[in-house]
Amino acid sequence: MAGKFELYKDKAGEFRFRLKAGNGEVIATGEGYKTKASALNGIESIKKNAPDAPVDDQTL
Repeated sequence: MAGKFELYKDKAGEFRFRLKAGNGEVIATGEGYKTKASALNGIESIKKNAPDAPVDDQTL
């Protein structure tokens, strides 16, 4: 199974998303959004802006 984004509401009523790997492990989470549309825009932004993002290792 491929990874997927899950969209949900938290206990405070804000919309959030998490990215899950194919094995079900959560590998990224989004901030809280007031509207569903804003959360969906956050997902689209990740898809658009980071499909091949390099790793900036700042521990060196």
